[in-house]
Amino acid sequence: MEEVARPAPTPAPTPAPGPVCRLDAEEEIARRAAASATGAALRPMVELDDVSRIYPNGESVVRALDRVSLTIMPGEFVAIMGQSGSGKSTLMNIIGCLDRPSAGAYRVDGVDVAALDKDALAALRCSTFGFVFQRYNLLPTLTAAENVEIPSIYAGAAKEPRVERAHVLLERLGLGDRSAHRPGQLSGGQQQRVSIARALMNAAPIILADEPTGALDSRSGEEVLALLRELNGEGHTVILITHDPDVAAHARRVVRFQDGRIVSDERREEEPARVPLPAVGPARRGGLARFVPDVAEAVRMAFSSMHANIFRTALTLLGIVIGVASVITMLAVGDGGKARVMERIAQIGTNLLIIRPGAVGVRSSGDNATLLPEDAEALRAVPGIADVAPERTGRYTLRFGSEDYFTTVTGTSADYLAARDWPIAKGVMFTADDVRAYAPVIVLGQTVATNLFGEDDPLGRYILVKNVPYEVIGILAARGANAFGQDQDDVALVPLSTGFVRIFGRRFVNSVTVKVENAADIPRVEADVTRIITDRHQAEDFQVRNTAQFLETAVETQNTLTLVLGCVAAISLLVAGIGVMNIMLVSVTERTREIGIRMATGARMSNIMLQFNTEALVVCGVGGAVGVALGIGVAVLLESLGVSIVLSLLPPLLAFGCAFLTGLIFGYLPARKAAGLDPVVALAYE
Repeated sequence: MEEVARPAPTPAPTPAPGPVCRLDAEEEIARRAAASATGAALRPMVELDDVSRIYPNGESVVRALDRVSLTIMPGEFVAIMGQSGSGKSTLMNIIGCLDRPSAGAYRVDGVDVAALDKDALAALRCSTFGFVFQRYNLLPTLTAAENVEIPSIYAGAAKEPRVERAHVLLERLGLGDRSAHRPGQLSGGQQQRVSIARALMNAAPIILADEPTGALDSRSGEEVLALLRELNGEGHTVILITHDPDVAAHARRVVRFQDGRIVSDERREEEPARVPLPAVGPARRGGLARFVPDVAEAVRMAFSSMHANIFRTALTLLGIVIGVASVITMLAVGDGGKARVMERIAQIGTNLLIIRPGAVGVRSSGDNATLLPEDAEALRAVPGIADVAPERTGRYTLRFGSEDYFTTVTGTSADYLAARDWPIAKGVMFTADDVRAYAPVIVLGQTVATNLFGEDDPLGRYILVKNVPYEVIGILAARGANAFGQDQDDVALVPLSTGFVRIFGRRFVNSVTVKVENAADIPRVEADVTRIITDRHQAEDFQVRNTAQFLETAVETQNTLTLVLGCVAAISLLVAGIGVMNIMLVSVTERTREIGIRMATGARMSNIMLQFNTEALVVCGVGGAVGVALGIGVAVLLESLGVSIVLSLLPPLLAFGCAFLTGLIFGYLPARKAAGLDPVVALAYE
């Protein structure tokens, strides 16, 4: 084997701008003449010193390469020939930085490969090597032009020069009219030419061709070999892996392998003057100018992948859609229920004190006679109290003509409606004079009026309560159900004095409602009320509750219910996220070879991570958007059916954000698994 001196490294050539395909002939002659005149020394492109590659095989080992030393200079056309199992493919994987040697040293253009991490190796593959595979290794979901663009995407090339260069290369290789076709629409020879165009995309100085004619007919094979020879003439270093002597005959140098060792190294032709190949790939970007387009490319690839597996994508989306829609719908229902309860409590009033007979913690019966009308009158002197309304209630039958209706009759004062903020719809409320005069008058709720009089006007009519006639002087405005679901309009009001004499009998009240002028004064007024009634009774045989406590309790209950509903919906979203992770893990397994191809063409770990994370994010993002629309639609439908609904901006944003976060979290593990694959193992995956 020929020994070659190793001079000190020379500076790398300055990249030439623009997507150039072929060196100008006069420029090439001038470069070579200058190199010859100055006697400039060139460093080897490939140097292997005692390289071995050992694989464990049970208790023994397999030496795929055994102390191989090889030097390849710039511009050489070398054929590495051997039968299957001789180690030539292993050598190609090591030369192409797809695999690492177990022992020995390997340098590419003076760079020691052993000192490089995975990303540095990917960058070296991207800038230095162009791969031409026996099975083409084109991505079936991309067009010919898009396949050619892949290396420059990972090199950070801008889109316009990248697209232009891809079309120029395809045009040169006779595929200009096939650039929009997918690999399945191309013949074997055409696919291999696309593969060669991809190898040339970054103007890589070394072209590694692994059995490039193995899957082609003889004519297509000859065309590919002629093209490789032409590229070598332009300055590319071509390393051809083959088992066929006829194919190897196209090279100027043939290195034969057997049992992992070089058995011969023959030079068939003199090499031309070696001149470093200038970098002529598309201009590259860095920093944020590179990151944003990289994300855009990842999103485009994600949609392409989703379209390629449309049915599986739909099933994956379904889980996210259901989860997001559930969150929005259930939160809307929960918020609607809370708003309805608060509205009904607000109808009662939030600055009220309700005084009931019976000590705290003791259940009071309806016949508890500890609370008297005089207690209510004594409270009118407390500063800050606006209205006091004692109440005595009972269930009685009201009769008008032949119509009977069983309802709640409440005896109270003229302040009752003011204390309850309850307006009159028709007629008037009885006055304090009516209470003092024991007037036989009555005010009806909407439900009672409708059941007794139908569509007729009840004002001025007389109804019987315990066979005593009462004149209807007013109709209350409709209030609907209260916070406990009871119909507030199913009531009739009479003066308390009249009720004691003609309806209830004994003079005690069931409750006293006190309206406080200012809600901030409620604690003080409550303390004064408690003191006054305790002094009157000489015992604390009553209870004072304020409606703010009712409101607080109701809100806590509704918040708990909303939280439960939200948790149920969140669980469904979590299950959907697990489904996304499962699908992405399956996708990584199915696309192992694709990952290997991307790594061989220069994809770093971050590129693979970005791609698979982006795919998960796109799936969850699309599912989240559809879920938001569906959730709002279901909420609107429920509202049309009479369910109380409150739609706000927060639940859709929260649900969509959770879906997006689900994609980020559950897409990380599959993305990490994909990024951690060994490129040589991934390429060999069937």
